Amino acid sequence: MANNYYDDRTIFDRYGEMQRSQKGLEAAGEWEAFKKMIPDLKGAHVLDLGCGYGWHCEYAVAEGAEHVVGVDISEKMIERAKQQPNADKITYIQGSLDDLEGLNFETHEFDVVMSSLALHYLPSFSEVVEEVKQVLTINGTFVFSVEHPIFTAHGSQDWIYDDAGNKVSWPVDNYHREGERQTNFLGESVTKYHKTMAHYLSVLIEHNFVIKGIDEPIPSERLIDENPDMKDELRRPMMLIISARRK
Repeated sequence: MANNYYDDRTIFDRYGEMQRSQKGLEAAGEWEAFKKMIPDLKGAHVLDLGCGYGWHCEYAVAEGAEHVVGVDISEKMIERAKQQPNADKITYIQGSLDDLEGLNFETHEFDVVMSSLALHYLPSFSEVVEEVKQVLTINGTFVFSVEHPIFTAHGSQDWIYDDAGNKVSWPVDNYHREGERQTNFLGESVTKYHKTMAHYLSVLIEHNFVIKGIDEPIPSERLIDENPDMKDELRRPMMLIISARRK
């Protein structure tokens, strides 16, 4: 089970100061790429794993989804999501993403399962995919983003700097040593789990999913103009997005 970092008041408050927290999906550098991998949601039953503020659930409602459920382990995140404009059309549940069975969903209840930047907090991707498979319809879509393996491999999740403080390069080490990484996030020590690109793809294939799309997104020129620091995201991939269909 993932640790519940976002119920820590310091982390939750600092997360709320991020651009993507304040401005929503349009301020997320990966959103345009992620959106392209989401199928038509009109009339769909949608599950969002690690729903956070509920941005993706709100999007699903706006696109005409019939039944939308958001799950997050953080009570504070669920409370924040329930303040969104369409919260009355969404079911929010506090629970762990790797224990969907305990949430009593019906078999094949959802046409689309999505997850944004949450699954790298879980030790086993295979267990998540097995649970997703149970709640996803035949030919349903599983689309998710995680921190890119190049971003997570070393563990520091920070640049190498020269004496003048300039960003020289991004460290990649122990790439094939999967597992726990202690890193700094929003000024606090957190645990994330590094997995290789081959791991993500192989687990999906082993669970009878067909890979439909892969992207290593970069921020748009608009976002770089609004936030010049985002230009550094062109130097190495920070995120990985995969779309897969359940056979």
